[in-house]
Amino acid sequence: MTFRRIAFIVLDSVGIGELPDAARFGDEGANTLGHIAERVPGFQLPHLQKLGLGNISPLAHVEPAERPAAFYGKMAEVSVGKDTMTGHWELMGLNVTIPFQTYPQGFPQELIRKFEEATGRAVIGNKPASGTEIIAELGEEQMRTGAWIVYTSADSVLQIAAHEEIIPLEELYRGCRIARELTLGEYAVGRVIARPYVGKPGDFKRTPNRHDYAVKPTAPTVMNRLKDAGLDCIAIGKINDIFSGEGVTAAYPTKSNAHGVEETIRVMGEPFHGMAFVNLVDFDSLYGHRRDPEGYARALMEFDAALPRLMETFGPDDLLILTADHGNDPVHAGTDHTREYVPLLVWSPRFTKTGSLGVRSTFADAGATVADNFAVAMPEHGTSFLRELQL
Repeated sequence: MTFRRIAFIVLDSVGIGELPDAARFGDEGANTLGHIAERVPGFQLPHLQKLGLGNISPLAHVEPAERPAAFYGKMAEVSVGKDTMTGHWELMGLNVTIPFQTYPQGFPQELIRKFEEATGRAVIGNKPASGTEIIAELGEEQMRTGAWIVYTSADSVLQIAAHEEIIPLEELYRGCRIARELTLGEYAVGRVIARPYVGKPGDFKRTPNRHDYAVKPTAPTVMNRLKDAGLDCIAIGKINDIFSGEGVTAAYPTKSNAHGVEETIRVMGEPFHGMAFVNLVDFDSLYGHRRDPEGYARALMEFDAALPRLMETFGPDDLLILTADHGNDPVHAGTDHTREYVPLLVWSPRFTKTGSLGVRSTFADAGATVADNFAVAMPEHGTSFLRELQL
């Protein structure tokens, strides 16, 4: 049983319960989906429930399906981090053994000085912060002085915020490219992120014009192997940024979850041969980091409501893989990602029988399955579950 097209959709941060090593990361007791289901009245995911989401792990208001429409399971992360890049890279067959460098006290002054000299603008901020909070705190000063707002988080990121009417987008992007060059060696970070915003003091809003500048994966991924074999590897959302374009044959950035779903529906209406790799980031960026379980629940229900229209674009030669890259429990302490299992739902209209895929020992099993399906070189890590779909 092989498929001509695979839609691989990452529900960014939608974890499904703490990993055995969660305490090492300060995440004991984290459960993104479980806590949202418990805390938010009216929470329902009828279409994901039919696929088998409730069969993976107990979830309030999401009952196990008697006959799940999809194969179901969950996957553990073996890499040393819980950030976006680590999760996605592992999904595509890598095991990240060296954690990305973080800056809990802000960036070294030498790095900031070099960045100011190279861009001709001063820096304010330079500390770990929530993106919305630091813009509320320093946005007025940024507008008055024309400085960059530089900040970081628990992730290995250098984020640069600027008001679009004060610093044009192209200059912001150029500043990020300069920062990217400055953070490839001694002051390495996984990603530099442009964070433009608009509005006036007391009413600032981040715009959808975010752009990520990531380091390249440490080794070829399943995406590279698809591209090298002449197959399509279509990146939707921030996938192209996460992989620095490696293995990507076409890229379509998105401005929201809804836009990501629409782009996926559009791409699935085209006759490609290979994989459409999708990231839906709003769960993480808008609701997980902001510790907003109600907003997170609403976003999940909106995705669930859109699922039937997406699934209508699938034919018998198409496969859907739904999973996540880490957790971000909105009722957990702090504002960081959480170390969790991720759900795994695998569906095709071809299936007449389904079953459990169990607990996979690494996210890389998903990438190994993609490689196995398209008969390209298997990744060093991961075990394909393609044959387990042949009940």
